[in-house]
Amino acid sequence: MFLPFEGLYAEVVRRGMLETLQREYKINIAGPTTMAALLNSLQMGFRTLAIEKHTSEVWETLGAVKTEFDKFEDVLKQTQKSLNQAGKNLDTLIGTRTRSIKRKLRGVESLEDTRSSALLGTSELLMIDDDEEDIEE
Repeated sequence: MFLPFEGLYAEVVRRGMLETLQREYKINIAGPTTMAALLNSLQMGFRTLAIEKHTSEVWETLGAVKTEFDKFEDVLKQTQKSLNQAGKNLDTLIGTRTRSIKRKLRGVESLEDTRSSALLGTSELLMIDDDEEDIEE
């Protein structure tokens, strides 16, 4: 309740009615000099409530992001395992299998590239390989 005159507000305070009105009737009394302070405190209270509401939303969003990040980490680890396994398989193919095949073919005589390509039907692949070598140089 706004009391527009300072004398009226002072009389309410002097008689002790201010505390009674607030406690029993939930009425806040404001005079000309206290009105700005009362409004500022109410405004700060509402801002605090808004900040608390947004803070809980931010924490909830961060919790969801953390959950998704944990899932992302698990998928990355699985992918890393798959890549490592693929690398091991390539090492096996390049190393062990290639040496084994070369050992078996030691006694076989190699043909010219053109004759080999014609027999195997890989002449187009040979041309692509030659083009890639030219680009790399």
